[in-house]
Amino acid sequence: MESKCPFHPLPDIEGKRHMNIAKNLEVSALYFPNRPAISEDLSETSYAQLNKRANRVATALIRKGIKPGDRVALCAPNSGDWLAFYFGVIKAGAVAVTLSSQLNKNELQLLIYHARPEFIFTFDEKLDDLFKLKNDECLKKIISPEGDMTFSQLLEGGSENFTAIDMERTDTASILYTGGTTGIPKGVMLSHENINAAIHAVIFLERSNENDRSLCFLPFNHVFGQMHIMNATILSCGCLELMPGFDMDRVLDCMRTGRITKFFAVPTIFVRLLNLERLEKKLGRVRYCFSAAASLAADVVHQWKEMTGLPIHEGYGMTEAAPTVAYNHYYRHVIGSVGTEVPGVEIQIRDQNGVQMEQGQEGEICVRGPNIMKGYLNNPEETQAAFWERGWFRSGDIGIIDEDGYLYIIDRLKDMIITGGENVYSLEVEEALYTYPDVQECAVIGAPDKEWGERVMAFIIP
Repeated sequence: MESKCPFHPLPDIEGKRHMNIAKNLEVSALYFPNRPAISEDLSETSYAQLNKRANRVATALIRKGIKPGDRVALCAPNSGDWLAFYFGVIKAGAVAVTLSSQLNKNELQLLIYHARPEFIFTFDEKLDDLFKLKNDECLKKIISPEGDMTFSQLLEGGSENFTAIDMERTDTASILYTGGTTGIPKGVMLSHENINAAIHAVIFLERSNENDRSLCFLPFNHVFGQMHIMNATILSCGCLELMPGFDMDRVLDCMRTGRITKFFAVPTIFVRLLNLERLEKKLGRVRYCFSAAASLAADVVHQWKEMTGLPIHEGYGMTEAAPTVAYNHYYRHVIGSVGTEVPGVEIQIRDQNGVQMEQGQEGEICVRGPNIMKGYLNNPEETQAAFWERGWFRSGDIGIIDEDGYLYIIDRLKDMIITGGENVYSLEVEEALYTYPDVQECAVIGAPDKEWGERVMAFIIP
């Protein structure tokens, strides 16, 4: 069906000085006010309703003293309230600091002390940890059912009439924390331009439109869930089928009943689905499948295509690129490769001295484009080390580019294991093992695994 979405085809956004990614929601609400933006527990929220709720959040925060550039945190599972709060924060010109709801007490405190947000939107399980931070004057307000105010009380203090504040395109819109390859969390600062460039490319490549319904159980604090799925869906006027986490029965029900057209998951989920006897050969209305966060075994891709008739698309990206830099296209899909560079992005292979390698030679994957981050929050040294001259970002991954421009990932420069889409750091596992008195020496590596991508393997000398 031909799209009526106002964001087709891929526009030139580099010439725009002022920008605010929350305007994407406003325009979608203008064109499709009554279409569903969110489906959650069989209840739908229209674009007009979501935009009005975000306006209430924005105006309430402004009345409580939030100014453009202030940081406001979110630490909660995926929900419609999360979306309204996120877009409200950004409408107000503030910066959304999105934190994992799975953080333990020490991890949460570390990131709050680092980011220094004014307010935080969270859920009750985190309150004991957060009130200590408030007492330390690190937080001003906690928005939670049992916090300083509830989300409903916040909305009551706002107005439905508001237009997103014009920001400089280079102003920070969102901060996402990544362990990278060192295990030390780094706050990746993504500007309005970074995000808009990234999600426009996604829409173009996936042929997204207002008739799409995207299943989203991947967390919004993760760059893929927040940018590739959530922001891109809002921009293309589609509908988000929300889940707070992965639920096999609900996923199968969404497919069976035709509630989704796009399915995004990590390799582990695709393997689990293939092992189910009740997986139907026809996945309802699903037209598009994408595997994120880790490499997918070639035999899984083949089995999925044989079982469902649909290819699994893959790409390559990182938090610092919001996230996608390479993509395996519909019309020239190559199994084993992560594809070719996405629109607006350049990829080079460089040696350890930053010299560009010849075609087919291994080296560090370096990328440049309008989607590449501003830098790491409060960390100028790491920011400087992450770039070569003229804006070339160093990925930390080793790869090659073939004669047709296809990128292949060979290895990682640093010692990190990706299992089930999550980063596991060898040093942290080794340190945990050393707490056992019977362990004298140990070494931890990643071993190939069909289901998890990699599994953690430890060599121990008792």
